[in-house]
Amino acid sequence: MANISTSLFLVTFLLGIVLCSSTRDFKLDGQKQGKTWCVAKVSATNAQMQAFLDANCGSLGCGAILPGGSCFEPNTVRNHASYAIDLYYRKTGECKSDIGTPSINDPSYGKCQYP
Repeated sequence: MANISTSLFLVTFLLGIVLCSSTRDFKLDGQKQGKTWCVAKVSATNAQMQAFLDANCGSLGCGAILPGGSCFEPNTVRNHASYAIDLYYRKTGECKSDIGTPSINDPSYGKCQYP
């Protein structure tokens, strides 16, 4: 009986290790997890999002949200900020908690592909 209990324990333990190792990259709060994105929080104000765009797009390469870019439409501060916040997340590994929130759902749409 001891051998069966020991065997079941070992199988369960090894299965746990396998499952945990397959999700070891899954972290929130600005650290990349499997495949995650960082998008604008619902509670972020237009002023906060615009300030983020103004302060960061010069160094992030926000061409996709400029007129004619693949993510320009819909032309809203929230959509543009979500794209830029995700670019910032890709560059720094930080999902800015004041205006951004991690997401495991791909925010890409139509021709607009998030990195």
